Amino acid sequence: MALLEQWKKVAYNESEDQNRLRQLWAAYFEEEKEIYARLLKDPDQVVRGTVRELADKYGVTVMTMTGFLDGINDSLKEKNPIEEMEEDTEVNLGFDKELLYKNMVAADAEWLYNLEEWKDIFDDETRKALYKEQKSSTTIVKADKVYPNDPCPCGSGKKYKKCCGKK
Repeated sequence: MALLEQWKKVAYNESEDQNRLRQLWAAYFEEEKEIYARLLKDPDQVVRGTVRELADKYGVTVMTMTGFLDGINDSLKEKNPIEEMEEDTEVNLGFDKELLYKNMVAADAEWLYNLEEWKDIFDDETRKALYKEQKSSTTIVKADKVYPNDPCPCGSGKKYKKCCGKK
């Protein structure tokens, strides 16, 4: 069974005791935060190695590293083969900084996008702009309803019903 499948079986097991799952995720988030803090200290370095080597390097289990690789994969410049990953699969952690920041915002991972290390990568204005850009990208803006007696939105000066609202 591939590592990702094993990770999902454990981390998303609905029949598991909820307290145990909460503890698992709390521990995972702390370890994830530490890995990101280390990665962000040198954001232009592309870390490479097998899943096992990276787990050892960051002092986490292979399962935790699998969850981490699953989470960061959408932010990588070169995607990892996470679906069929095994302990000896070569992977990389070469991420796109802006995309990673936005994906952290999209995941509501405040503990990650507020890491101190981001301050050395982006200034306050840039972080605010990236945050706003991500949040607005998922906001649905509904156009104002045009009623028959309203001025036509095409700018003709006619009423909507006499212009673009004709059937």
